[in-house]
Amino acid sequence: MAGLLQAVVGASEKAAHVARLCRDEEPLFQLLVAEKTGPDRNARFQRDFKTLADVLIQEVIKHDLGTQFPELRGHIHGEESNEFRNAQGETVAVRVCATPGDTAALLLSVLEPERAAAELLAAAAHGDVALGDAELAGVALGIPPRDLAIWIDPIDSTNEYIGGREDVAPVDGIVPAGLRSALVLIGAYDRHTGCPVLGVINEPFFRRDPLTRRYRHRESAGAGGTAPSRPPEARGEPGGQGRHAQGPHPRRWQGRYHWGVAFGDTRLSSLSPPPPRPTPRVVLSRVEGPAVREALGPLCGSGLRFAAGAGYKMLCVILGLADAYVLSEGSTFAWDACAPHAILRALGGGVVALAEALRARRAGDAGPPPELVYNRPAEGAAGAECWANRGGLVAYVHPPHLEAVLAAL
Repeated sequence: MAGLLQAVVGASEKAAHVARLCRDEEPLFQLLVAEKTGPDRNARFQRDFKTLADVLIQEVIKHDLGTQFPELRGHIHGEESNEFRNAQGETVAVRVCATPGDTAALLLSVLEPERAAAELLAAAAHGDVALGDAELAGVALGIPPRDLAIWIDPIDSTNEYIGGREDVAPVDGIVPAGLRSALVLIGAYDRHTGCPVLGVINEPFFRRDPLTRRYRHRESAGAGGTAPSRPPEARGEPGGQGRHAQGPHPRRWQGRYHWGVAFGDTRLSSLSPPPPRPTPRVVLSRVEGPAVREALGPLCGSGLRFAAGAGYKMLCVILGLADAYVLSEGSTFAWDACAPHAILRALGGGVVALAEALRARRAGDAGPPPELVYNRPAEGAAGAECWANRGGLVAYVHPPHLEAVLAAL
């Protein structure tokens, strides 16, 4: 499993590189957006979109992990259909082919006449990633990949990725919206129990590169070149939270990644558990209903915060920017929660199925509240709704915060 952890981190870094490449040329990017319809559509949104970046990233991760670990083939699942409609209205099944040239030809059928862009993306899809992370290389684990399956969210918060707002000001470290909330999420779970055991969260747009921002126009002629090296202060947050891969960086943004492993008695993470606050800070969706806001008000006081993206809100809990994320609706899915859930478990927390937990509390059950699992489709549902986290969720690190939130609700 140590090899799988390194492979998943490497796949997330390649995915982040593709996500940045697909945003480099805004006019081209706008041609790459397709609207989801039918059973793949998220009913929460009036319009639900996917991008070529979503589809290509998902297929790259499937290809790379399936190649390195054949026992995972058929057990790597993602949010997106790999079909993409091009400007001529033709349906193209995007995949990673045997050679960069074949992949470029396939992508060109979507990107025509942008041959250079197709070749650039194909080169990224077939490229190698050098992590240079000594801590990661030293991890030794012992669970066989044949017992696992994978959930991929290639770009969580796709609408924010499409909108591309770069300068949304953070509130107490939490970015309410914008490009920074777009994440790559890869989570592994036990095929038999559904319990998440390994998670990687990659932030492709963690921070702008201070050495390249002012040279944006000049560098746009050199896509695929090596960005200047990062200053020391760009290598992570205080306390060592986050890990950066070594090597070339796309020109305007720097990314970072986080990982966690939780199985049996093993708890390992690139992060340390954040300290708890006496008065919990809770992050919510901007469309969360008034009943939840009013119930949490007395508990949190002025500590309610709002952000986009389920994965990003869970990341806020992981990093200690919030103490809990509460969602009362069934508008998240297995691919949103699996990777963050594994990291939260590694830090001593988890992700609770909210409606089930509240029913248990009302029935007087004082036992551990039920956590989300990732191997059981919802009965009677079709399409994406099979994997919806019905009844909402609470993500937390410290159990007293979870108990306080459940009591308030």
